[in-house]
Amino acid sequence: MDAAGVVTDFLKLLEVRDVDAACDLLADDVEYMNVSLPTIHGRERVRRIFTRMMARRSAGFEVYFHNVAVDGTSVLTERTDVLIFGPVRVQIWVWGHFDVAAGQITVWKDYFDWWNVAAATVRGLVGAVVPSLRPRPPVLTV
Repeated sequence: MDAAGVVTDFLKLLEVRDVDAACDLLADDVEYMNVSLPTIHGRERVRRIFTRMMARRSAGFEVYFHNVAVDGTSVLTERTDVLIFGPVRVQIWVWGHFDVAAGQITVWKDYFDWWNVAAATVRGLVGAVVPSLRPRPPVLTV
């Protein structure tokens, strides 16, 4: 599988809550960074975090790809991630950088804007109370 396929499959597996299959696409020593937050080192630590998150039946994740670019073994994604907590949908723009070697992700670095996260959280909370204001999946132009 090519590098872009590894990355898109990884995120789609998280979307369908298949944490084990997703983590099989991570290198043992993967570095997972949400820029401005502490780096998480190692596949098993990443697996524990996502297993705990997905254990909550009301929690979920959706991903919408806007652009995917590849340069050798580096994959760049422009996407909308949706974090779901019961009736609350927090829909944020994310730019991701992934390095892939031997069919596994060795570096996963996501960049996002904290103001966008704050606004999306407010909108998600309001939408939980007023369903007509609930965020809708993005319109993809790709």
